[in-house]
Amino acid sequence: MQIKPRQHLLEVWQAISRHSFTDGEWEWGRTGGLSSVADAERLLCLMYPATEIPAFRLDEPDTTERDVQTALKNAGGRLEIPAKIVGILADFMRTHTTDDKRPSFSGGHYFSPRDPEHVLTEEQRALGVVDSFSMSITLSLATLGFLKVYETKTRRGEIRALIDELRAATETRLTAAMVSMLRSFSVNVFDPEEPQGRTLCKLLGQGQASDRVVLQQFQRRFRSLRSIIGDSLVLGVDVADRLRDENQLFECGWSWSLVKDAPLVETTADIGPQPDGIARSVPYLYFTVVALDGIQDLFSDRTLTLGLLNAEQQRLADALRLRWEITQQYWSGIARFGDGAWPLEDIPWRTTGQRQESEYFSLSVAAILVQDLVRRRATDDDLTRTVAVMERLAERARVTSRMTLRDGAVQLHSPGIKLPLQGSDAAGPPMMWTMGDFSAQLLKRTIQLCALSRNPSSHDRLLRLAEDIFDHVWRRRIREGEGTGLWDNPGALYPDTTMGDARLTWSTTERVTECMVAARGLYIQPPIRSAELASLASALLSEATHLLGSEQLEPTSHQEGSRGTTLTGVEVKLRRAREIIDRQPGTAAALTLEILGELDTLALARQTASRGV
Repeated sequence: MQIKPRQHLLEVWQAISRHSFTDGEWEWGRTGGLSSVADAERLLCLMYPATEIPAFRLDEPDTTERDVQTALKNAGGRLEIPAKIVGILADFMRTHTTDDKRPSFSGGHYFSPRDPEHVLTEEQRALGVVDSFSMSITLSLATLGFLKVYETKTRRGEIRALIDELRAATETRLTAAMVSMLRSFSVNVFDPEEPQGRTLCKLLGQGQASDRVVLQQFQRRFRSLRSIIGDSLVLGVDVADRLRDENQLFECGWSWSLVKDAPLVETTADIGPQPDGIARSVPYLYFTVVALDGIQDLFSDRTLTLGLLNAEQQRLADALRLRWEITQQYWSGIARFGDGAWPLEDIPWRTTGQRQESEYFSLSVAAILVQDLVRRRATDDDLTRTVAVMERLAERARVTSRMTLRDGAVQLHSPGIKLPLQGSDAAGPPMMWTMGDFSAQLLKRTIQLCALSRNPSSHDRLLRLAEDIFDHVWRRRIREGEGTGLWDNPGALYPDTTMGDARLTWSTTERVTECMVAARGLYIQPPIRSAELASLASALLSEATHLLGSEQLEPTSHQEGSRGTTLTGVEVKLRRAREIIDRQPGTAAALTLEILGELDTLALARQTASRGV
């Protein structure tokens, strides 16, 4: 199924408009209870395309496209929509602010007890989670950019007052999210003889190297990174001392929430009291990927161009960027560790901290590797091997292959992979976090990798894979009832399994929206330039130029009428072919072939006329 970002995004917006607006008024619903994560994901389904794709902009009512107005008609007319968005965002900010004026990042109903017989406490439901920190960064930046334009387009006093309130609340939430992200970063140091160390050594050695050899390779590969972490980051005394010992292994990334005993972050911004941490200082692959996605928005071209960060936020962003780069380098190095087969190619990946094994964790490591490949421009070998990993993940997850009887891949799609949240038992029963968005995440990373690839063969493989995954994802839309046209209904593809009924899931819906924005970014890139086509086009242009010159030597009396018109058209096409040969050699070749055909027709007509005389 071909990915058509504009058309498919309009269908998603139409479904959101139908679901969330009643008589022109926004309805939150509260399916499952209050959750800052679910509410942010829902708003990002609108705000992310509206701020990333010019054709979907809503902050300039006079330029709103007609098909966009039609998709959002349940919300009102083009002049009403941006004002309503301001009101909805302001409501979100008020709802997710505590009584002591501190932004709330509660996981809410996204948290679940590990034992179904237990009930989570209100304190646990209110705990902040990295998903919310990351989503809040993206949503806050989208909101600030939206307000920067819209405030110049409205003169309504009540709307301008609401804009001022929303801007202040958004800046506070953005700063608080950045501070929370810093306090959730974790460096976990452990001995090779500990269970976590043995798991990592086994993962890196792949049965081909002893633990001693793996430790030596680890020391060499991560010596400079170990030094950067030790010199640049504020760590606990025990952690800092152990990190200096090269006989110790380590991991870095983000835990699921604020880390227990994480130091307070000094800031001049008034964000309220910084709560105590509860999470164990153990990185989670899933939350690390989520954090990296959000942090990346802090130094995007749009953020820098619009000047969305103040001086204090820029200081915090610099600190987060350092952690972003360190984490990418670490996990990219782990994924490609050794000189032979990559650990990433040994599917499924086994986590060290939680000691779980799943294709979802392989996808998480691949996601970090993709981000790192984008950052440093990958080699053809890196790309080719990563493409093969994505193809295998799609097959193993039964996205591009048939589900078998009692297939273990079912749990990837429903109910999803369950993560134990270490440290959550300090506030009540042990909690879990469920990840059921494997297919949408796989689609997003495949599109990102496709946009990166400039190798025609790899690009074609990735594009075909992305279209296959998209076909799978698109057929999982809800067909009737609440959330019609949104996600998720995995049972539609696997009717013979024990998957539950269709249920509106904003996490999957938001991920699919991200995929459409990423696909638009893929298609606006210039096509891959083929050296073979460029060589062919140059040879064809040379011949066409010569033949045109020869044709123009013919007596001028023969250039009247249709022949003169033909030659004029040939000159225009030849000029166009020369202009685009460097960036579109295939198109240039096609134009030149047309030219050669027309010139040959003229030559043949002249020869026929000459024989007739």
